[in-house]
Amino acid sequence: MSSTRNPSSAESPLTGVRVLVGRARHQASALSAGLKAMGAEVIEIPFIEIRKPRSYGPLDAALKRITEYDWLILTSVNGVEALSARTKRGKIKRSQFAHLQIAAIGPATKGEIEKLGLKVALVPEQYIAESVVESLRGKVEGKRVLLTRARVGRDVIPRQLRKMGARVDVVEAYETVVPPSSRTRLRLIMKDPKRKPHIVSFTSSSTVKNFVALLGGCGRPPHTIQFASIGPITSATLREFDLPVDIEAREYTIPGLIRAIRNRHSR
Repeated sequence: MSSTRNPSSAESPLTGVRVLVGRARHQASALSAGLKAMGAEVIEIPFIEIRKPRSYGPLDAALKRITEYDWLILTSVNGVEALSARTKRGKIKRSQFAHLQIAAIGPATKGEIEKLGLKVALVPEQYIAESVVESLRGKVEGKRVLLTRARVGRDVIPRQLRKMGARVDVVEAYETVVPPSSRTRLRLIMKDPKRKPHIVSFTSSSTVKNFVALLGGCGRPPHTIQFASIGPITSATLREFDLPVDIEAREYTIPGLIRAIRNRHSR
């Protein structure tokens, strides 16, 4: 694939570039639309599926006691959606959240929280767990913190906040699984010279792990394929599986990932 562009391609720098988007089906639209707007041919095969947790019991119980918490931390849009659904089901009033300091891991999560009529007190400079921890340093000693997240999540936030003297409750809002229906499609497309992607995009460590699981025993992807990562944590997971990091977003968001892919292929 040539990266040479003529002046007429300035508005469509990704013309002729096939990009595989592996976000969960209901979340793929923003990434796909942004890439298509730049001329890319987008292939959507979800590497991840969002499901309800095995039980909403712990989340519901925590929400009934929401007035006892000082901080609420939300690390994804999925967590916000679950929070919204369960507060409605439990008939928990918005006023019960009024005293809370709310931390959102990034602008997309912040936007979803604000749609609920809640104020966000903190968004870290970098949209990763480590930056959330640093942003809360000096603010949580002796405080009660509620963290809602996926069933399997990194323990950076609860572990570090407890070291700071916070009392942290972690509750499952959703779980992520490997979508079995994607296995055959992914394996076929990776073997087809006319259809295989030039770029595979990854938006979380889970998408990397599930991509590898979906490929199974099909071997390492062709070296001609580039791997695009949304940020350093996702990049580290790629390297754990001995996969290259050809593109990494400077801003750890979907728009940041789109810009990184564009910049790499508009040189």
